[in-house]
Amino acid sequence: MSRSCKVTKLNIAVLTVSDTRNVETDTSGDCLVNGLELDGHNLADRKIVKDDIYQIRAVISQWIADASVNVVVVTGGTGFYGRDSTPEAVTPLFDKNMEGFGELFRQVSYEEIGSSTIQSRAIGGFANNTVIFCVPGSTGACRTAWDKIIRQQLDADFKPCNFVKLITTGVH
Repeated sequence: MSRSCKVTKLNIAVLTVSDTRNVETDTSGDCLVNGLELDGHNLADRKIVKDDIYQIRAVISQWIADASVNVVVVTGGTGFYGRDSTPEAVTPLFDKNMEGFGELFRQVSYEEIGSSTIQSRAIGGFANNTVIFCVPGSTGACRTAWDKIIRQQLDADFKPCNFVKLITTGVH
């Protein structure tokens, strides 16, 4: 059951970036899928890839080339540990950066985890009329990002502005 009676259904793809997770252990991906489905959106696709720049780019490039995919949410690979490479993989794909997403994520996250939020390299942007959000790999971070930021921006009724019109009309 959706949380909203009236919703513009968007097709959302979820990518988990991890060297260790699989379908059974991907709680972060599960959190995002549950959130988008509860909000009345459609799961367009879901994949798990190793933390490798080219594997990440290949999956996201395929999704942004698919006109039926409106949104991509990536979880994982946004820290500073060895192979964390999501920002390096995704940023070159952006037509436009969404600087405010990473800033807002860290602000909201600060209320929950304090100064540890500076270790998050959450980013967002647009590529080929697809909005892309990249968030940390913890389930808590995914819940925070979805519940406190992404949900509102994918709600056509959220005022004063949201991304739905930009996504559905291709004007940005």
